[in-house]
Amino acid sequence: MSVDVGFDNEKYLTLQYEEILKRVEKFNDKLYLEFGGKILFDFHASRVLPGFDPNVKMRLLDMLKKDAEIIMCIYAGDIEKKKMRADFGITYDADAMRTIDDFSDWGLTVRAVVITRFEGQPSAIAFKNKLERRGVTVYLHTFTKGYPTDVDTIVSPEGYGKNPFIKTEKPIVVVTGPGPGSGKLATCLSQVYHEHINGVNAGYAKFETFPIWNMPLKHLVNVAYESATCELKDVNVIDHFHHDAYDKYSVNYNRDIEAFPLLKRIIEKITGEPSFYKSPTDMGVNCAGFGITNDALVTEASKQEIIRRYFRYSCEYALGLVDIDTVQRAELIMKGIDAKPSDRVVVDAAKKSAWDAKQDGKGSDGFFCGAAIELNDKAVVTGHNSPLMHAASALILNTVKHLAGIPDDIHLLQPNITESISYLKKDIFQRKALSLDLEETLIALSISATFNPSASVAVEKLKELRGCEMHLTHLPSPGDEVGLRKLGINVTSNPEFASKQLFNS
Repeated sequence: MSVDVGFDNEKYLTLQYEEILKRVEKFNDKLYLEFGGKILFDFHASRVLPGFDPNVKMRLLDMLKKDAEIIMCIYAGDIEKKKMRADFGITYDADAMRTIDDFSDWGLTVRAVVITRFEGQPSAIAFKNKLERRGVTVYLHTFTKGYPTDVDTIVSPEGYGKNPFIKTEKPIVVVTGPGPGSGKLATCLSQVYHEHINGVNAGYAKFETFPIWNMPLKHLVNVAYESATCELKDVNVIDHFHHDAYDKYSVNYNRDIEAFPLLKRIIEKITGEPSFYKSPTDMGVNCAGFGITNDALVTEASKQEIIRRYFRYSCEYALGLVDIDTVQRAELIMKGIDAKPSDRVVVDAAKKSAWDAKQDGKGSDGFFCGAAIELNDKAVVTGHNSPLMHAASALILNTVKHLAGIPDDIHLLQPNITESISYLKKDIFQRKALSLDLEETLIALSISATFNPSASVAVEKLKELRGCEMHLTHLPSPGDEVGLRKLGINVTSNPEFASKQLFNS
């Protein structure tokens, strides 16, 4: 079944490649290009821009690799507090190492890792040691003296000059990191300072996909960016510097607008001449807006992302990861576009599945959890929990049966396999929770496929679930979360727990 597409990756790649080369030409020697967002697996972009290749930015770097090398930044504080990349369920430092491996697989050179705003954090030191013992060069940058008000100190041997200089060889240096606040901008400016001290005419530019500068301020693709950054409290605004300079409207976010006067002064202090950048928009090289081919499709996709973000922040609040202000902001944004949770088709379907299970007395330990998934052909399949398996597990098995045309009364999992797993969990691991989570169910299904033809067909149908929409009436367990992430399903859930136990053992 084909999926509707609203974005042209090839057009985007061509325009983006040309735009970066134009920016390189503005500087005789070297360009430090700050890469915001995610270079690999940019699932937010792929959700709001249907058809967007989550790895298209890596393809762009592949086109530039003969002229480009990479510096990766990570904030020491994020390492210390074990900040997570939610879409992978891994910490920022683990994501940095995974990304370095990915760069290597693509033949891209990672010149160094910079641990920024380093203040002796033990976890940051351990991370540095781990990288260096694997052959990765690591630099430590401390807080910049004089920042943000004293430009004379910032641009001096006591400011940027205190940071060790990272030697690079190619004309384009991509500076990236695992998330916002990684210290990419400070690293770029520190490098540009050292380059000019060494007589090299280096410049700075920024590549950030969202907000999309040449789309309306209140276009839902830009509103979805605000929703995705509720914890940062980012607000999209008109770039008044750009309007004053060119009498043209463009969109940026508040932090870039607020920082621009200082950033411009720093650049002019470093170079000793007026900057040709008249606005934050001038600094950017993003061409994503030109790749959109179906505005209606992108608008609806962005609306759905805003609803997803509301659910996600509500769940993170229940888990103690964000404060109530973040949830209220996500809800306000959702209501501001006249959207509601039930506009996500799978929400009411999952709720009904849980209600049906309660009416039939089918659940587990007095909890009745429902799940629903919307397939590419718009069909909706449901499932609920039982003493044997979690709601997510039941749903996925029901779904692959539906896709494969397997009758409901045909069992995909052999009883001896599920009994063996239950024995392992109860008598060997001494766990209280015996029902199969999704990760365990997928393992059982793959084993069953070796001698059950129906299970073998069902395994092949798992591929068709990538990118589908799903909702759970309760928070997924860690095993459910891992399984759903590996299947590539866009899942949301209500901020309700499926057990009274504080620790699900």
